[in-house]
This record gives sequence, structure tokens and C-alpha cells, in this order.
Amino acid sequence: MGRATDRRTVLRVDLDGTADGRASTRRPDTLAVEEPLEIRVGPAGPTRRRPLSVTMRTPGADLDLAIGFLFTEGLIRATDDVATAQLCAGAETLNTYNVVDVALAPGVPEPAARASRQFHTTSACGVCGKESIEAVRTRSLFTVADDPLTVPATVLAALPERLRAGQRGFDRTGGLHAAGLFTADGELVVLREDVGRHNAVDKVVGWAVRERRLPLAGHVLLVSGRASFELTQKAWMAGVPLLAAVSAPSTLAVDLADEAGLTLVGFLRGRTMNVYTGHQRVTG
Repeated sequence: MGRATDRRTVLRVDLDGTADGRASTRRPDTLAVEEPLEIRVGPAGPTRRRPLSVTMRTPGADLDLAIGFLFTEGLIRATDDVATAQLCAGAETLNTYNVVDVALAPGVPEPAARASRQFHTTSACGVCGKESIEAVRTRSLFTVADDPLTVPATVLAALPERLRAGQRGFDRTGGLHAAGLFTADGELVVLREDVGRHNAVDKVVGWAVRERRLPLAGHVLLVSGRASFELTQKAWMAGVPLLAAVSAPSTLAVDLADEAGLTLVGFLRGRTMNVYTGHQRVTG
């Protein structure tokens, strides 16, 4: 097993397994790993960098997760804002690598000292309120409202199955969310899994930052769960013009998508979907 999964012994109960309606056996089961990741940020050089955020995540693509988080929170603005990023062991976790140390390039301002307490909440729970919408608008580098992307409804309908086909971690555990980046014709560009929906999206965005592919104009971002305010925020920050989810959006996610000029699709299941904003991008 890799660090993303682990095995536990469970009691399997099958109410239809025998004539009397109950059978039980002990057997191994594969679980998704959930561990804390601490993100430390500061200037390059010998100075010890300060803890900024702790988020619960599934190990894997941790550098993408850290850089994606910093980008979608507006703390870095480009690939070259990061001098180095590396995994390291924490003082109390010498056998695991649950710390990402990010050294900022010269001239890039450090996060405010009060930010670390705030990010313990926002990294897991999202932020809310009309003031948050205003904050995102002023921080985003990209205008998605003018993106000319159009996607046939038939292409969108096929994306959840393509996303699911790439979810190897979910196949083993049944317990991981996924985020996938697709082209306008439905080609899967990159897929990331995590116990947290927000982490899966940050891993995709961090990959795009490291690959110098931002803004993600002309692309579709699909998430395996619901579309929250936070995921819509991250899509806007990365310049994604169309966010789709297999489940429901929240009211604030719809408000933010409308504010941004971003197309938001929910309940993308089978051959049906709800287009909440940006209807012009879903054709046919």
C-alpha cells in the first residue's frame, strides 16, 4: 500500500448472506489515508519559515496542493513567485512527510502574521458572505466573463464517467473526492484525488501553476461532489470559465459564479444537468 491508502480489519455483515438473514466475516478493507499537511511559508534563505496553514488531506501531489492553495488564496500570483517548495518531516513526524516548506522569491510579500489562524478555517470549511465575493473579485488575476468557451451538452454529460474511470484511489477505497480538468472537447488533462474536495481542486490548480498553464481559459473543471463557494472561488482564481459538479451548488456558489461570469453546472448525472449561470457556454 502507498501512503494514500491503508488496510484495516473489519467485521463484514451481510444480512442476505444466509438463510437466517445474517452472516458475518472478518476481512481486510482498504481505507483512504487522512493526515495533516502543514504549509510553511517565508522568504528564501536560512531563516525558518512560519507555519501558515494545516489542512487534512490524502498524501500525494502535496507540492501541487501547497502551491495551489497559495495561489487560490491570492498569496502568490505566478509560478516565479516561488523560489523553492519541498516536502520535509515535521519535528514530531520523523517517518512521514507532512510539511511543505515554501520559500518565496525575492520581493514577494509574506502572508500577514494573522493569516495562519484564518486559514485553519478557510482551508477546510470555505468562507462565506458578500464581503468574500468582493474580496475574490479584487484578488483574481483573470477575467473569465469574456472567455468564448462553448461546450456541447453531450460532451459535458460524458465527463463524469471519464472522471470516474480515472479515480484509482476511489476504486480501492470508495472514500476519495476527485477534480478533473478537461478540454472543451472532453479530453482529460489532469486528475487529482483527495479526501477533501477543496484539496483535490488545489492539487489541480497547483499542477497548472507549476506547469505554467494559467490561466486555464477554454477548460472545464469537474468536481465529484457538490459545488461550494470555495470551489467556485478557486475556479475563478485559476481562470476556469466552466465549473461542473455531479451534485448541488450552494446559493453563494451561484452568486459568485454569476458575479464572475463563470458557467456553473450542477447535478451533472447521466444525460441531465442544471445550468445555473453562464448558460451561453452550454450548447446543443
